[in-house]
Amino acid sequence: MLAGWGRHLWKRRCKCSRSAFVNPLIPEGPKEEALFKQGELNKGRRVAFSSMSLLKMAPSAEERTTIHEMFLNTLDQKTISFQSRILPPNAVWMEKSKLKSLEICHPQERNIFNRIFGGFLMRKAYELGWATACNFGGSRPFVVAVDDIMFQKPVEVGSLLFLSSQVCFTQGNYIQVRVHSEVASLHNKEHTTTNVFHFTFMSENEVPLVFPRTYGESMLYLDGQRHFNSMSASQTLKKDYLLKPQGQQPLETSVSQ
Repeated sequence: MLAGWGRHLWKRRCKCSRSAFVNPLIPEGPKEEALFKQGELNKGRRVAFSSMSLLKMAPSAEERTTIHEMFLNTLDQKTISFQSRILPPNAVWMEKSKLKSLEICHPQERNIFNRIFGGFLMRKAYELGWATACNFGGSRPFVVAVDDIMFQKPVEVGSLLFLSSQVCFTQGNYIQVRVHSEVASLHNKEHTTTNVFHFTFMSENEVPLVFPRTYGESMLYLDGQRHFNSMSASQTLKKDYLLKPQGQQPLETSVSQ
């Protein structure tokens, strides 16, 4: 039984730890040509998504309206003050959804380049993200999508790896979790980001809404909403898939490395 399928982006590296040439593909037949065109579309989507990052551009007018409406929904109507804020029913402040962990990067987790293996980092991030969704939703979550894992900086053996996980968007039974990993320099105590992970989970029960309190959290909310909406409707799992997988559409997982 097919349980899932995925789109993966890999980068070839030579023995000198630099990028290496990859032989071009020549599609043969209609099926391969369709897959090749889909790959080009996926590449364009990644480039467009990166160029519209909230770290580079301001939110759209629709997104700004969303954040302002959420802000108004948290104002205390009794005081009519911008400083007095309360949560609506069935809602949680985003800052209350955090979990953190620390990993000591031992030599047995190294790769052939004497750096920490990327699979180890992904597993630790997924486990913390899963625990965050479980703690937030109050039931065992199921992963729906893993989106755009970006390896920004290698992790050296012996590093202290700090992982911070946070629920940044919810809708119905779905929980969007962002996991941020960084290493700390032992000399100047500076923290450097190494990876950012985005996971979409589905809970057995409907989960509370998550509300940002600060502008930074509002940007995290919009970023989480973007990642959630990037999933195609035809690839979104239904609840009965978890209990009766026969005859349902397969799960898609998108991972970039």
